[in-house]
Amino acid sequence: QVQVVESGGGLVQPGGSLKLSCTASGSIFTIITMGWYRQAAGKQRELVAITSGSGRINYTDSGQGRFTIVRHIGDNTAHLHMNNLKPEDTAVYYCHVNIVNVATFPSTSDYWGQGTQVTVSS
Repeated sequence: QVQVVESGGGLVQPGGSLKLSCTASGSIFTIITMGWYRQAAGKQRELVAITSGSGRINYTDSGQGRFTIVRHIGDNTAHLHMNNLKPEDTAVYYCHVNIVNVATFPSTSDYWGQGTQVTVSS
């Protein structure tokens, strides 16, 4: 089984910074993509940033400029560095991993972490 775990959320004042971390583990053959999504209360889940195994990175408007996603291949981790945080960044942040599972090769599967709360407030 594959497990995806996020950490690093918390309460921060406007203008502050946070680093979120995601670790994928288990019967992973290869990771196709790792990405960060967020979902604010009463809103739909939206993509923030995503990185492929080749290192290509895509940001949506929600993540462009202030956020940076960093992938560490050897550790199966992805970090989201968030700077100059604003109250509108308040949301549950989820890590998503698309992988080729050892047990079901060559088909792909999607896994989600449990989410980590980010609250930006004075």
